[in-house]
Amino acid sequence: MLEVDPDCAGQRLDNFLLRRLKGVPRSHVYRLIRSGQVRVNSGRAKPSRRLACGDQVRVPPVRLPTAPAKPPDHDSVAWIERHILHEDQRVLVIDKPAGLAVHGGSGISLGLIETLRAARPDSPYLELAHRLDRSTSGCLLVAKKRSALRILHEFLRTDAVDKNYLALVRGPWDLGTQVFETALKTTHRRNGERFVIVHPDGKLAVSEFKPVEFFGSLATLMSVEIRTGRTHQIRVQAAAATHPTAGDERYGDARFNEQMNRLGLRRLFLHAQSMSFVWPGSEQEQTFTAPLPKELTDVLNRLESP
Repeated sequence: MLEVDPDCAGQRLDNFLLRRLKGVPRSHVYRLIRSGQVRVNSGRAKPSRRLACGDQVRVPPVRLPTAPAKPPDHDSVAWIERHILHEDQRVLVIDKPAGLAVHGGSGISLGLIETLRAARPDSPYLELAHRLDRSTSGCLLVAKKRSALRILHEFLRTDAVDKNYLALVRGPWDLGTQVFETALKTTHRRNGERFVIVHPDGKLAVSEFKPVEFFGSLATLMSVEIRTGRTHQIRVQAAAATHPTAGDERYGDARFNEQMNRLGLRRLFLHAQSMSFVWPGSEQEQTFTAPLPKELTDVLNRLESP
């Protein structure tokens, strides 16, 4: 028997169970509900039922086909602690390194959120508030309460979070400060991988690009504020503006990438530098900043050298 606490009040029954039955296939969770094996206050309930604080949810025994997760080793715990930029009762802000997926799936057994949960087994609630591409580094928000997650999702939906990135793009940027409002479609695939295109049937993506530093005719360091959170948004818009992002193997320029590789760039040059917002009932803005990783500052230093 599970009692619905205040943080879960208002949540759908199916989402409530999916959160607690990690590793159980979604189809099996829905089968348990529809067959009446899951009961709310001793009665049958639909997957869409909204739970109230104090509701009693009966969950039948479920056997997972996989072995239980191994406890994290000391290095994993230490790694998590080193990358935490901020923590309070509501949120964690982690400086995600490039190359690490935010969650497992699609051939990836362990992502950042799974590592965090394993390192913090006593934390009752840890959920990603948003996503970063695997190849992107920087600020990542994790909610520690469902109430905080609802607020953060509303912030992100209404553009109440300022999100700023640093990107190195090809050539001298000659567009000044430019706001792109582009319709992006993510259903197009190449070689079985997700590939985003500019398409009138897509969802609106809004970004403000501003040059920070010019490196002759080779490259420009850009500050990019995103006002929507579409897949590969910055990378696709930069490429559409004929200034693809350095190290971008999907939307970039092979010759430019080879030039940057000779300068030591071994990853996508895209970094979520900072984010800020104001909690409801507070007048003080919270700002979180992730320093540019050393492998990227080293590339900039080599660009500055004659």
